[in-house]
Amino acid sequence: MAKIKVALAGVGNCASALIQGLRYYSMFAENPVGLRNPQLGGYAPSDIQVVAAFDVDNRKVGKDLAEAIFAPPNNAPRVTDIPKTGVTVQKAQTLDGIGKSAANVIQASNQPGVNVAETLREANAEVLVNLLPSGATNASRYYAEQALTAKCAFINATPTYIASDVAWAKKFEDAQLPLAGDDLVDQVGSTALHKTLLKLLSNSGVKITETYQLDVGGGTESLDTLDRTREAKRTIKTQSVASALPYKAEIVAGSTDYVDFLQNNRDSYFWISGTYFCNAPMRIDLKFSTVDAPNAGSVLFDVIRATKLALNKKQTGALIPLCAYAFKRPPQMMPLETAEKAFAAFIKENASA
Repeated sequence: MAKIKVALAGVGNCASALIQGLRYYSMFAENPVGLRNPQLGGYAPSDIQVVAAFDVDNRKVGKDLAEAIFAPPNNAPRVTDIPKTGVTVQKAQTLDGIGKSAANVIQASNQPGVNVAETLREANAEVLVNLLPSGATNASRYYAEQALTAKCAFINATPTYIASDVAWAKKFEDAQLPLAGDDLVDQVGSTALHKTLLKLLSNSGVKITETYQLDVGGGTESLDTLDRTREAKRTIKTQSVASALPYKAEIVAGSTDYVDFLQNNRDSYFWISGTYFCNAPMRIDLKFSTVDAPNAGSVLFDVIRATKLALNKKQTGALIPLCAYAFKRPPQMMPLETAEKAFAAFIKENASA
């Protein structure tokens, strides 16, 4: 299979997990524990090749990607050493890529920004993955425009509305390019767990009356979320959780605080209240802990490979089954089981011969 040539907008913790994952699963290809789909439509993770990367931090710009992913303020766990990639991190326009709180931990490069579209073309990039921090709305839109100019498919892992924005989806459709987003789900994320619990209880005849999900984390992504997108993320997560129930309930879900010493860890707290047989009360109160960055890895592997399938089959605009499967705010919200079936059908229909 030909390599899937990918460019990264943002070399933060998610990029670190992605690059380390590519190396890790090349070494343990025969035992791919931790991957939901070791093979997807004829592609393995080893078929993904990162050919370009962009950032604004002085400790990353000008460095080989293998070095940049471990530069501060990144704090994702190091699971493997990475040999030189030959990909130098390029300086892009900052725009709103550095939030007020993150300005204390990011060292902005004073180098001039490169022409992103031109760099993408020179690298023969096919897919641009937007891994910017939450709240970088203008910068996310800028990268979407650069993808259009360079004729690249675009994956928006951030909460900025792009795939779920009709006007943006139309731009990619007109350009005959695939688009996926918005707000990437986690492999073992709190939102998916919350939805699964609610669906299980509802299917068992429990009437959910009230529920909340509160997330606390460290790392620059949690800092940016608290600073700039707390309400937007709460809206997205609440809508996503609500889709698991066939009726209305009192639901609150979202990020609530940044705790520096948690580093790249995240703690999620769930509370579910309802009634069952003869109106007997039921309550669940639990804590769920994960490492944040690796949560993006397996899902990104799936999204990148599925986007490549869409490119091969000349699928254009927002890829509804892929968006519903892998993102919290897709253009069309679906229950988990429906999204899973739609994604499986999408892969089957577009798989490489």
